[in-house]
Amino acid sequence: MKVIASVVAAFLLIGVTPKTETPKNANQRLYVSHYENILGTSLEFKFTSTSEAEAEKAEVAALAEIDRLSSIFSAYDHNSEFNKWMKQDLNKPVKVSKELYDMLNLFAQWKSRTNGALDASAAVAGKLWKDAAAKQQLPTTVEINAAVATMQQIHYQLNVANSTATRLTNAPLVMNTFAKSYIINLACDAALASSKVNAVVVNIGGDLVIKGDVTDAVNVTNPLANAENDAPLAHLLVSNKAVATSGNYRRGEQIGKNWYSHIVDPRTGKPVEGVISATVVAKNATDAGALATAFNVLSLAESKALAVTIEGAAYLIITKDGKRIESSNWGSLVDKSVTENKSTTQPVVSGAGKPWDPKFELAINFEFNAIAGNGHRPFAAIWVEDENKVAVRNLALWYNKTKWIPDLKNWYRINGDSFKADKNNYASVTGATRSPGKYTIKWDGKNDKGEYVPQGKYTIIIETSKEHGTDEIIRQPMEFKKAAKKATNAGNVEISNVTFDFRKK
Repeated sequence: MKVIASVVAAFLLIGVTPKTETPKNANQRLYVSHYENILGTSLEFKFTSTSEAEAEKAEVAALAEIDRLSSIFSAYDHNSEFNKWMKQDLNKPVKVSKELYDMLNLFAQWKSRTNGALDASAAVAGKLWKDAAAKQQLPTTVEINAAVATMQQIHYQLNVANSTATRLTNAPLVMNTFAKSYIINLACDAALASSKVNAVVVNIGGDLVIKGDVTDAVNVTNPLANAENDAPLAHLLVSNKAVATSGNYRRGEQIGKNWYSHIVDPRTGKPVEGVISATVVAKNATDAGALATAFNVLSLAESKALAVTIEGAAYLIITKDGKRIESSNWGSLVDKSVTENKSTTQPVVSGAGKPWDPKFELAINFEFNAIAGNGHRPFAAIWVEDENKVAVRNLALWYNKTKWIPDLKNWYRINGDSFKADKNNYASVTGATRSPGKYTIKWDGKNDKGEYVPQGKYTIIIETSKEHGTDEIIRQPMEFKKAAKKATNAGNVEISNVTFDFRKK
């Protein structure tokens, strides 16, 4: 498969119609590529260029920069510069790269700016709660207090004159908070510098940077309904800025009957709980990443006070009780041409039997398999057929170059004649970092016209295909009435761990 794909709508979720601005030069086209298992999550590139060859150059350069920076910052790569530095003797000055020095310096600055809410040593408390989950026993007060005392220490000293970093404690450190934003920003710069592209969007796990001559549509994931085709919290239009989202709704620890966020307040040693999602748009990528995480830890008053120290920063915060807090300039980013259907009543299929109960939905969960040497996501389509094998609802479609659509043979046989590539159906998505390859798609019981279908028997079909590779299909028959039920499927070469969960919303 070619590294880059020329598309008009490379990742279309049927029924979601955000707007992406057409390039100002009519000869420019949009080139898109997707990967899984990059920096522990998913990766999306979008390039605007008059040449596919130039877009390919941009992608190669961006990937190389991501690899280079990962080899510096990674806490999981035993040979990364960061891990080698962590193994050095205490009180021994070590000359480090500019990038590692910058990152350590940023963490020191943000620890001070947030009064300890952001701290590389938060890994101390993070490990405490992971161990507690493994034992299914809450940490003791003594253990939590000991963790806080450790985190409050000064863990390293920097010398700007000779670019050295000296470790002062043995506390574990992790550069997760905004290292991803830092990497995304430099990957964008590398792409622009290496090729004749007019615009670049790099999105890693829901944090993205947009640079060049483009206005990108960005959908903000709803933390309370975060399936791929759930309606977003907001539709934004963003130019030459960074967007970052941090939240507690995708990662955490289950201990007994309670679930605890992966985000820990270093000042208390306990998982945060007041805020479930924070999205920040800022000119500087690391500012956006730092603020998004800090807003999950700080009080709302502290967050507001911190935000005004970053010129132009805009934010949307969602609390655990559903309260929505917007900065005064958030509205300037909202795409006012997109209106949500807020009607509480929905039409039903005329003359049909007993209609679908709106209190129920089907959640389809699955995972794209990691295939050695091939990080590209496969093309995939998900749709629903009735008992007569008539397609009633398209739920999701992932594809790259439009010419490869026929590789989804079954889907194309049904939809090929009516398929229209429409760039207005493409948008970036910002949300809390996801685990790589894991996705959820929902069916609300409506057909493609927005009408509720009758209760009864239907088949959910998932088709996956790789260019010059496999063509796999899963068919799952289910009967939908007023009773919850669940079905599972082992999957195939491309996807696995498939569950079909018919449940109350």
